[in-house]
Amino acid sequence: MKVHDSVAIVIFNISRQVLVFVKQFRPAVYYNSLPAEETGPTIDTSKYPPSEGITIELCAGIVDKDKCLEEIAKDEILEECGYDVPISSIKKITSFKSGVGVSGSVQTLFYAEVTDGMRQHSGGGNTCEGEEIDVVDLTLSEAKALIFNEDVPRPVTLILALMWFFDGNMSLTNLPNKL
Repeated sequence: MKVHDSVAIVIFNISRQVLVFVKQFRPAVYYNSLPAEETGPTIDTSKYPPSEGITIELCAGIVDKDKCLEEIAKDEILEECGYDVPISSIKKITSFKSGVGVSGSVQTLFYAEVTDGMRQHSGGGNTCEGEEIDVVDLTLSEAKALIFNEDVPRPVTLILALMWFFDGNMSLTNLPNKL
């Protein structure tokens, strides 16, 4: 399977001291939440509501444009979360192989601080691409609780990002050298 590389961004709103995430429906998560005997050609959505496929994730997007990764991250932050962030404020944390059992694509993880004054619109993704994204602000304690909350569908990238964010040795002024 050939897939695009991607970017994901840890977004911290310093005005309200909250982390900014997105919620969206993921068909694979929904399908895999169903009992095997219920995965036929028709699914009873009254018995298995689509909410079973809603995940909480970092703002993210695929690398499918001829732009640098920071520019793609900037575009995704604006599109999905509504914040207009200067490229110079988007800092690389690390990159890694994702989907190693399926695609082996590269995901690059970034960090950006935003303020309420940077908010241009409510976000929500690109409806032309079929995206229906809800922006979710979580307090630091709510976000930290996600790390080990197995009841909340979330990708491993979110867990990695939260562990990085809450690492007491993190130095935001020295990101590239710190890691």
